[in-house]
Amino acid sequence: MAETEPVSNATPVGEKRTCLQDGDEETPAKKPKVDGENGNAPNTDGGGGCGEEEEQEGQASDGEEDGESFADMMKHGLTETDVGILKYVSDHEGFSGILKERYSDFVVHEINKQGKMVHLDDLSIPADSEEAAQSEQQPSDCDVLTEEQKKQLGELQLFKNKEGNVSIEVKDDTKEKRTLVHKAIKTQFPGLETKTEEKEGHKFIVAYHAAGKKALAEVKTAAAPRKHFWPKNRGSYCHFALYKENKDTMDAINVLSKFLRLRPNMFSYMGTKDKRAITVQEIAVLKITAERLAHLNKCLMNLKLGNFCYKNHPLKLGELQGNHFTVVIRNISGTDEQVHQAMGSLKQTGFINYYGMQRFGTTAVPTQQVGRAILRNDWNQVVDLILKPRPGAEKEYLVRCREEWAKTQDPEAALKKLPNKRCVEGQLLRGLSMYGKKNIVTSFGLIPRNTRLMYVHSYQSVVWNTMVSRRIETFGLKAVEGDLVLRGTTARVLTAEEAESHSIHDIVMPLPGYDVIYPSHHIGEGYRELLSADGLDLDNMRHKVKDYSLAGAYRRVIIRPTDVSWEVIHYDDPRISLVHSDFEKLENKPAPVFNKDGKYRSLRMEFSLPPSTYATMAIREVLKLDTSIKKQTQLNTVWFN
Repeated sequence: MAETEPVSNATPVGEKRTCLQDGDEETPAKKPKVDGENGNAPNTDGGGGCGEEEEQEGQASDGEEDGESFADMMKHGLTETDVGILKYVSDHEGFSGILKERYSDFVVHEINKQGKMVHLDDLSIPADSEEAAQSEQQPSDCDVLTEEQKKQLGELQLFKNKEGNVSIEVKDDTKEKRTLVHKAIKTQFPGLETKTEEKEGHKFIVAYHAAGKKALAEVKTAAAPRKHFWPKNRGSYCHFALYKENKDTMDAINVLSKFLRLRPNMFSYMGTKDKRAITVQEIAVLKITAERLAHLNKCLMNLKLGNFCYKNHPLKLGELQGNHFTVVIRNISGTDEQVHQAMGSLKQTGFINYYGMQRFGTTAVPTQQVGRAILRNDWNQVVDLILKPRPGAEKEYLVRCREEWAKTQDPEAALKKLPNKRCVEGQLLRGLSMYGKKNIVTSFGLIPRNTRLMYVHSYQSVVWNTMVSRRIETFGLKAVEGDLVLRGTTARVLTAEEAESHSIHDIVMPLPGYDVIYPSHHIGEGYRELLSADGLDLDNMRHKVKDYSLAGAYRRVIIRPTDVSWEVIHYDDPRISLVHSDFEKLENKPAPVFNKDGKYRSLRMEFSLPPSTYATMAIREVLKLDTSIKKQTQLNTVWFN
């Protein structure tokens, strides 16, 4: 998951503009789902994103100075109790330690859908013969479409088909045959969607453009630069391992897009990864050769691409099985026995599957407050929460922007105070200047959809955290009558007899929505009371704006990590990395050497988690320590001083 960063004292990822000449080119669920289907949640913020790109691509300033200004801002930040994170499952004695003192203290390797950990360990380019051999082993989907159908679909893809869709009758009507046709169309004609329709007793697969003429025009223009020969026996997508340091997934993809002169949506991935970390994940890109991608390794700093192969499919969000974490907690105070007890409990029992602090932003205005205002249809409050002056340190131009808005309520005047108009504040102000203050819903729509949904999902998350804390407080770590368990993706209520044969690891709790059920014990009624206190009706979670209608989801109460291991490390130099990264191994750099009598002491732990669970919540269970940026910054400030 995207994890929080207490203080930044390392040089961020940069990029050298030297190689352009070589490349010329969570949505609300519609039905209840098990939370975690959509991959990894992004790091969130309640606005205040202006200038972020300039910071990331610039040089790091003095670490101590950064720490002080960040500490000032975090005086008004959230703590765990503010978002319902209250309970622990184990009874061991906690101890202190510093999380993410360096970004290299947090290493994430994606676990793909085959259960294999993604590593960067090969920078070579696959040979054409190897590509051909791999392609021959893959079942071909070309044979299910006739030449005439391919011609019609090609014309539809480039908006030359006046009908706006192509219907293909499935004569041999089996589910397997229909699946092959659906797959063939989507694989061979990117940009097209398909659906099955029945007409006069016959089944047809209808191909169409989901996003209309604008998307079609983009497909046409996007197709133009790729006139290079592409062998028929080579998969359309080049898959590769992306190794990155101190940069989030979307920032890294935007950098690759600039160098390759592609739209970012030509890349696909299974989940977003932490910014302040070293991470390795699989990425796929449409019809870009491994040679071109490998060439970028000469141009980029702190980004490396490797393990190239060609496949016939892109990646989809949520396809991953999880992530493997290697985490270093520095300056620990616990004895070896305390560490052993804490890690043993994590391995045997697990931790409460709370939504981590990064779900709720890092500014004085938490994202869940904005989400609650959206759900209440209080759009004036939405604008106030995002634009009004707020306590805590901020960039000077953001302070001036907020002051201008508070004084004049003039969106154009406030917008002029921002050097970067792409942040949440800038996009909202641009919308207000275009559509007027009486059309807030339309103006708010200029903010990217994922960011808008982040607010309402943040509100759902704080409700879930709060109700799970109450559930643990009331019933402890055993299954009881009235709890919910999943059968497939459907939840059902346990009877007293059934509860005897279930454990706490089977229990789920719902995120509030219009298409979930609630526990039948009094915790279920607690949902209604909590939402009612916030001015919301649990029986009416559909919103006037469809995007903000919440179907709900189910999430496991307790998660037990797998592949758990740990060791206590002593060392003398606090500046050295304590983890041997994939890139260091490729460069044949020696692994870190530790002095058993070193004056510094750290805990290095490893574990694997399923998607949409937060490593910081596992670490919290070990340390019995508040993982909020506010508390961690206080620890770091003391440590640096």
